[in-house]
Amino acid sequence: MGISDTPFSPRNLLCQENPDACFKEQQQEEKEDDPCLFPESEDEYYIQCLLQRETIAFGSKSCCAGFSNTTSSSLKRVRLDCIEWIFNTRASLDFRFLTAYLSVTYFDRFFSKKPLGDWMIWAIRLLSLACLSLAAKMEQSTVTPLSAYKLQEYDFNNQQIQRAELLVLSTLEWKMGSITPFSYMNYFINKFCGESKPEGLWSRVAELFMAVTKEINLMDHRPSIIAAAAVLVAIDAQLTKEAVELRIRPIALWGSQENEHIFSCYNMMQDIEKRIVKTPASVFPPHSAAGTRRRLNFNEQHCPVKRIHRS
Repeated sequence: MGISDTPFSPRNLLCQENPDACFKEQQQEEKEDDPCLFPESEDEYYIQCLLQRETIAFGSKSCCAGFSNTTSSSLKRVRLDCIEWIFNTRASLDFRFLTAYLSVTYFDRFFSKKPLGDWMIWAIRLLSLACLSLAAKMEQSTVTPLSAYKLQEYDFNNQQIQRAELLVLSTLEWKMGSITPFSYMNYFINKFCGESKPEGLWSRVAELFMAVTKEINLMDHRPSIIAAAAVLVAIDAQLTKEAVELRIRPIALWGSQENEHIFSCYNMMQDIEKRIVKTPASVFPPHSAAGTRRRLNFNEQHCPVKRIHRS
């Protein structure tokens, strides 16, 4: 029985999107009543449930300090190149921002269990493609054919992509409902803005969410901290530490340590905001290598990588 005939086929992996959880990307939609919002009492309970799940997943991690000094520059470039491809593909396929962010979350979760430096370049690229296709199955309302995912340097067929999807699924133990900062977006916008929300605020916050993926490993930073800091920067990027503390004081979700981490993350996002329009499209040569590598768990003989030859 082939993979396409099993319960693991892409069609069976599709998760129908819940319109109540939709992220509104268009400013016109932002001006309307947002269906993502819950009544205030339910909203507080929902956020508490998210934080409980987040605490289990992340433990005490909550600081936005960028990559550690032990992360090699070559591995950072590998990851950045994959993220750039994910973002460019999101735009070309008209995916939601949440879909792209979720795929980077899968990417970082996968390589937190199987270190990035152990893999060949073609395998990392294939796995980033698999992460995006899985995120699309979770968040997009229609099935995107695997043939729509194009890599400049490699030509992977559907079976190769399906094998990579199954490897990601098994490594993540089929737990694909990752919490992201998007889960907290409306909550913090309402808490910090009340009824007077600046025009385009949702888009600015989403842009900061996307930009921060290039600066930090998402497994090292709690989504709620990222969300709170991004909303504050989108509202006012010139706040002092005292002003940030005054803003978050009425929100009884964290202790003093988390409040410090929010300000640290706020400072980092201030710098990101200044550099958003200057970010290069790609900084990693596709044929470079990094570290000692091993092959994928499936045999490369059955998953050949074909170079695309251009005339």
